[in-house]
Amino acid sequence: MSRAVVTGCAGFIGSHLTEKLLSQGWSVIGIDCLSPTYDTTRRRRVLDEIAADRDFEFIEGDIVQTDPRPLLEGADVVFHLAARPGVRASWSDFRVAADANILATQRLLDALADRPGIRLVFASSSSVYGSAESFPTYEDTPLAPISPYGVTKAACEALVGAYAAQTGLDVASLRYFTVYGPRQRSDMAFTKWISHALRSEPLPVYGDGSTVRDFTYVDDIVNASIACASCELEGHEVFNVAGGSPATLNDVLDMLSELVDTRIKVEYMDRERGDPDRTGGDTTKLHNATGWRPSWTLDEGLAAQVSWLRGVLGRR
Repeated sequence: MSRAVVTGCAGFIGSHLTEKLLSQGWSVIGIDCLSPTYDTTRRRRVLDEIAADRDFEFIEGDIVQTDPRPLLEGADVVFHLAARPGVRASWSDFRVAADANILATQRLLDALADRPGIRLVFASSSSVYGSAESFPTYEDTPLAPISPYGVTKAACEALVGAYAAQTGLDVASLRYFTVYGPRQRSDMAFTKWISHALRSEPLPVYGDGSTVRDFTYVDDIVNASIACASCELEGHEVFNVAGGSPATLNDVLDMLSELVDTRIKVEYMDRERGDPDRTGGDTTKLHNATGWRPSWTLDEGLAAQVSWLRGVLGRR
């Protein structure tokens, strides 16, 4: 049996990853500080459901303040998803983002430095590219983040590369592109939009809806992450993880109108700082290394997220 450590195990992606690992027979130890950025009660309930009758140990703690070394005993892979997410929030809370993203990653790398046999899968972000000129974007595209959040993720990648070069760690840094699906945070666009639509309330949209995102369903993110736990690596490798479903925000609104069977009212607002005009990732490198391909289309993923939120909100 393989043993995994999942940091940020109670989060949107982390809970899905933990659940999938356990279903595949992994032994999992998870750590999460349960920061009050969104519904802590719901996240605890999800963890309780995931842990039922399975080989799962949960530790509530912050890696910045908790020694991560004991977590690594007997581990084969560490999936490092713990972070303070959010492009918009990073403008006002940069110190929080820097501690949760950069310092936490450095402390974990320090703990892994004398354990080169443990594979690290690090959750990076397409935000490191900023407003990349190439579309789709390849892994060798120069990094040019345009938000403090993107800066923290680029700094983490640099740290990972430095530790890999000096200690012999094998690390896969995965640049996730616009992840959506059930359990998505309440402050993220799709959750907000679907919630407003189900309540027949106007939807807040930053910009005019013409921005393009490469939307990636959470199950595809999880499968790519697990695939990188065992693929061949030489030191530090970087991979795009993108859903292959680039669409404008207005396209998404049209899909949601059909799914909720109502005309959606939209309130367009000024664009936020740090939002690129478009994102799109080429995933050839990841496919060649692992055989991974996205399996969820945008309309399928949106339908799954709408169904989940109907249950959460009691609006069947």
